Amino acid sequence: MHLTVTGFTAAALAILLVLLALDTIRNRFRTRKPFGLGDDPGLTSASRAHGNLAENAPITLILMGLLEFGGADRQILIYLAVAFVSARLLHALGLYVQTKGPPPLPRALGVIATLAIQLGLAAWLIARLL
Repeated sequence: MHLTVTGFTAAALAILLVLLALDTIRNRFRTRKPFGLGDDPGLTSASRAHGNLAENAPITLILMGLLEFGGADRQILIYLAVAFVSARLLHALGLYVQTKGPPPLPRALGVIATLAIQLGLAAWLIARLL
């Protein structure tokens, strides 16, 4: 069985991860900070956008891959994959908005959607395993 949905999702997330890594590198050159974040908001935003995607993508891809390999409904997986990639993009974009108040709406929506999708995938996998 081919893991087409998981594969396309992994590819999309990899492209986003590379773009965020390049922006982190650009900010490191700009600030001349090879390590750490200092107190530069641009470097902090770029680094956290990259790091947060790197932290959240693997478990989601594993859950999706296990479900897809187990024969779960492909259409639902496609919807969740598009929603997850969109959520991660919203989160990253929201990190670039500098505010002193609560997190910007795109970031908040990205976090909520990410956690909801991960919880939904985990519950779906558990239900299928039982």
